[in-house]
Amino acid sequence: MSDLETWIALSMVPEIGPVTFRRLLTVYGEPASVFDAPLREISNVEGVGERRAKNIREFRAWKNVKKHLTCLDEIHARAVTFRDPEYPQLLREIESAPVLLYVRGTLKQEDRFAIAIVGSRKTSHYGREVAGKLSSELSASGFTIVSGMARGIDTISHTGSLQAGGRTIAVLGSGVDTIYPPENRGLADRIAASGCVVTEFPVGGKPNKENFPKRNRLISGLSLGVLVVEATRESGSLITATCALEQNREVFAVPGSILSPNSSGTNDLIQRGAKLVQQAEDIIGELAPMLKGYVKAKAQDPIVMTDEEKRLCDILTGEPQHIDMISRELAQPPSRLLASLLNLELKGIVRQTEGKRFYLIQ
Repeated sequence: MSDLETWIALSMVPEIGPVTFRRLLTVYGEPASVFDAPLREISNVEGVGERRAKNIREFRAWKNVKKHLTCLDEIHARAVTFRDPEYPQLLREIESAPVLLYVRGTLKQEDRFAIAIVGSRKTSHYGREVAGKLSSELSASGFTIVSGMARGIDTISHTGSLQAGGRTIAVLGSGVDTIYPPENRGLADRIAASGCVVTEFPVGGKPNKENFPKRNRLISGLSLGVLVVEATRESGSLITATCALEQNREVFAVPGSILSPNSSGTNDLIQRGAKLVQQAEDIIGELAPMLKGYVKAKAQDPIVMTDEEKRLCDILTGEPQHIDMISRELAQPPSRLLASLLNLELKGIVRQTEGKRFYLIQ
């Protein structure tokens, strides 16, 4: 068996989690030596005991290990061990760091300058706007954006980073071959092409409900800090914030309306001491001692607009307006205005939301 096969095999043994795995490595050096060790000796390792030792000695699923590696090759993914130089340094620091990561894409040294952005799956217009704005601005400043590929704020944060030409890491609550939600398969491919899709769950792992709290500790563990954009008091994003505190990471939150349940969780975080964020500079300033001049200066080319585009910008605001209302205001047919609005979208000035409604990106 190859070294990697024995790492994967030991990770597949029932009841051998990351902490127990590392204790065994401390005693035996390599997984292969664990499988060769006598039962009584293994059972005497701290936290192992007789039941787990028997599970190790009785492991016979070597064909599944080989099949696992074949599946990884077929989807252009790979396993990265805890001792591999590619393994993220920030993640290595947390107590429950996984001993194996399954990866599509690349992990880079620059990913140590990462910010996690998380929030509700059911978002408001406000939440979507803020997540897109902050993820783009932080990416443009050189940060890697980490999130969980879920619907809502996670998806918008990954997309905002990609649109800004930045790096983003998607942390899955399933196997690297199982994208959830399924409509994000295309997004996962885009992320893998320029960033990374990563998980601790083996190939074929389903997105079971109990996986996501475990996934959340990796989102915070990969990051210098966690930004919660929009979250109810029951949101799983608050679990990620709690993980961040336990890992000695920074916690940031975007304030919202006291009348909106979607902002009740973030407002509570701010009351409890999370850093209030209104712009990317709030995060950069808080993390400045750790960045050591890493943040990139923004370089923006001047935006050229036609007269009609300028008139559109004069009447648009940060609140979505229907194309028919815009048409009446400018006394122009919708078909003509839609072309100009598309150009403004491409220039990053205007964004379109549901039902042909347009608003200025502020």
